[in-house]
Amino acid sequence: MKYITYEYNNKQAYGVLVKEEKMVLPLQEAAQNKGVPLPEDLVDAIGHEKWSDTFIQELISNESESTLLIALEDIQLKAPIPRPKKNVFCVGKNYAEHAIEMGSSADIPKEMIVFTKSPTTVAAPDEEIPHYQQLTEMLDYEGEVGVIIGKKGKEIEEAEALDYVFGYTIINDITARDIQSKHKQYFLGKSLDQSCPIGPWIVGKEELTNPNDLRITTKVNGEVRQDSHTSKFIFPIEKIIHILSKGMTLEPGDIIATGTPAGVGNGFKPPRFLKPGDHIEITVEGVGQLSNTIMTIN
Repeated sequence: MKYITYEYNNKQAYGVLVKEEKMVLPLQEAAQNKGVPLPEDLVDAIGHEKWSDTFIQELISNESESTLLIALEDIQLKAPIPRPKKNVFCVGKNYAEHAIEMGSSADIPKEMIVFTKSPTTVAAPDEEIPHYQQLTEMLDYEGEVGVIIGKKGKEIEEAEALDYVFGYTIINDITARDIQSKHKQYFLGKSLDQSCPIGPWIVGKEELTNPNDLRITTKVNGEVRQDSHTSKFIFPIEKIIHILSKGMTLEPGDIIATGTPAGVGNGFKPPRFLKPGDHIEITVEGVGQLSNTIMTIN
């Protein structure tokens, strides 16, 4: 199943794609028809006591010919989780080739590098992203697989980690490299508003047999810049969840960006940073494609 947050008739809602993914079933309204009140946003719905794959399948079956259905072409996609309750968890240098392009083989991490992006960074599919020309001359892209946590957990063992996943999405970890370098840490350079496009949807975990076995590509203006595979993760998704949860509770709706492969703009010689008008397309096998364009901010 593919879960979306969308705007329709000036109202934001969440739903699931049906009818060969050409139609949207509004889940809150469909649940209400069954006498089950669901929360107004997807984050709270994921953690709701009534939420389960079986329940969602029942709603789809019951409303298969319903007047509730909306054509996908008639809605505007938002980020699946437009406003996370926490910062987005991010894993740094999780592909050896990316660590090398950012420095040398000495930069390949032996322990997982973790940083975060502010909730205000989240942007929608196809949304124009500010260039922030007054703040940065080194705006960069990073195509990544995103993990959405589905249930509360702490001290999660690797063997059980994928049981805590709700689904997978695509993330563009847009980064101001000069700000990142200037402040000797990642947060400010990673947290410009709208610098974390997410989407276009969340693919339920049941659709991906192995999230550590997916091709990921990034194109800028149609040119392939990144072309790699999650089998090259230094820290696979099970390990990431295990490490994050050692002393910290993970909760439904938490977002994890799993790291970017080689081919970022900063890795070219000379570097190839984003310019106003650049169009970025990130494709993840089994998930879909996330597209955004860089605009000029006055």
